[in-house]
Amino acid sequence: MINKEGKRGENMSKCEECDADISVPKDAVEGEIVTCPECGASFELAKGSNGFQLKPAQSVGEDWGQ
Repeated sequence: MINKEGKRGENMSKCEECDADISVPKDAVEGEIVTCPECGASFELAKGSNGFQLKPAQSVGEDWGQ
């Protein structure tokens, strides 16, 4: 869950991988991808009961036509 406010009015959440702070812009929309500045993990914003929740982003691999 987005749980505290950071600087410049951004919401902050904790990375599920490394526990670092991830900033989520106030104008973020559902489905937007945010990235952890520490470990590089990507998360998709999903609507929750108290704002947004972070869920691991689906990574799409290359399709080599096989």
